[in-house]
Amino acid sequence: MSDAALAGTADEPGGAALARTIRHRVEAAGTSFYWAMRLLPEERRNAMYAVYAYCREVDDIADDDRPAADKLAALAQWREEIDSLFAGQPRRLVARALRQPVLRYDLRRADFLAVIDGMEMDAREAIRAPDLATLDLYCGRVAGAVGHLSVHIFGDSSDAAHRVADSLGRALQLTNVLRDLDEDGRRGRLYLPREILDAHGIGGADPAAVLRHPALPAACRTLAAIAEDQFRASRCAMAQCGRRAMRPAAVMGAVYRATLAELVRRGWREPRARVSLPKPLMLWLALRHGLI
Repeated sequence: MSDAALAGTADEPGGAALARTIRHRVEAAGTSFYWAMRLLPEERRNAMYAVYAYCREVDDIADDDRPAADKLAALAQWREEIDSLFAGQPRRLVARALRQPVLRYDLRRADFLAVIDGMEMDAREAIRAPDLATLDLYCGRVAGAVGHLSVHIFGDSSDAAHRVADSLGRALQLTNVLRDLDEDGRRGRLYLPREILDAHGIGGADPAAVLRHPALPAACRTLAAIAEDQFRASRCAMAQCGRRAMRPAAVMGAVYRATLAELVRRGWREPRARVSLPKPLMLWLALRHGLI
């Protein structure tokens, strides 16, 4: 069913039918953030679902096989939609679901636009062996900005909470980079930074060639150490925040840190092998970090 048709059957923005529609989309996506979002009270949970649905909308555009010009045009339409959202007149289904969260949790327009900025980096051309500064900018846009939106919804908009958003967002995205080497490579992308590749004697930026290089595991361990530093920084900042508000962030951090540990254990000798945590471990991490 189209967004327009769904919107016609939903309640006013923030209504029960609209919230159910967005929730079903998130559940169907099978996100690893599901356990963390389930810790939130219903109103905040629905707000996080709406933010996640927005991120999926723009991410799907960036990952589409259409020409770059078409993808950039579609992302520009979302820029206009964010303007409409903050003017109080959202049109698209997902933007309508965001209207009440924006008002209730003081979500920032700049963070929504930063996510689009990151997706435009992917849409313009396949990113291959960016320098560390460019990779950090990318992580800040596609993950850190989402973290800034999230901490507001969690209930802590302090400076410390925004430091959590920055460091944890980068840690999560770097873990994604190390987990998704093969999947990204099939899209012609290679997010491993140039400085690290050069340090380990890996020349060029062809994803297939880099993933076959014998020094790949060592390069990945170097990037994993940077991710681990970001996890540590996020925990330090989290200690200065309200514990209850940061429970979802603690669960996200625990799940992704366990994923990073498993990647390090396996050693990237077979980049095609997908790493995912078993559901019992995910549940245990959610209980351990979500209930204390």
